[in-house]
Amino acid sequence: MTLLRDADLAAAFDHAARSYDTLVAANPGYHAHLRRSARRLGLPHGGAGLRVLDLGCGTGASTAALAAVLPEARITAVDASAGMLERAARKRWPRSVNFVHAPAERLTEAGVRGPFDAVFAAYLLRNATDPDAVLAAVLQALAPRGRLAVHEYTLSGRTAHRAVWTAVCRGIVLPVATVLGDGELYRHLWRSVVRFDTADAFTARLRSAGFAHVRALPLPGWQTGITHTVVARRPGPDAGAGR
Repeated sequence: MTLLRDADLAAAFDHAARSYDTLVAANPGYHAHLRRSARRLGLPHGGAGLRVLDLGCGTGASTAALAAVLPEARITAVDASAGMLERAARKRWPRSVNFVHAPAERLTEAGVRGPFDAVFAAYLLRNATDPDAVLAAVLQALAPRGRLAVHEYTLSGRTAHRAVWTAVCRGIVLPVATVLGDGELYRHLWRSVVRFDTADAFTARLRSAGFAHVRALPLPGWQTGITHTVVARRPGPDAGAGR
């Protein structure tokens, strides 16, 4: 099966938006893990005066995690799926949260301009047609020494972790998604994880893209070895030694 990309993927997410929150809520620790990754940005408590970009915000779960951890930050939440954004916008948000419809690779065309103090990208990079182009856009959007946290399904490389991911998808996620009429999207999501970088390969990709202080941090529960928070920074003065 060929992975869904660009307009086809956005359309699949548009269709799935109505039931997306219900499905992710069935994933133990889903929202707590997002908040943990948001805390791993290591920003000052509260985030007063900071600009944060939530890239690939979907229905707003990652936005909610950022707002919980950084309630005083100005958050710009971006997604390529109009349907997902519509769902997100229906929820109650502080005035400091702003939603923008745009692909991750074309932020400036949509009026999203840095510098941002931090970028948070949850479940985005493996779905991008060109992950390196997205990382280049992120690097450009960040202020010097700005922080990046990527919350992503990046397998450890161990056969056991890949087997757990496949078992969960085939045994639980895909049957439910098929009944809801979204089987094609969730088959894509399953395979996109299997085909994407391992955690080690992804950290190497970030370093090649120009990021410094790159680390892959595990998440607890059944997703150990399956989902990681990968943190990094845009280099600033005297930051090169951290690469």
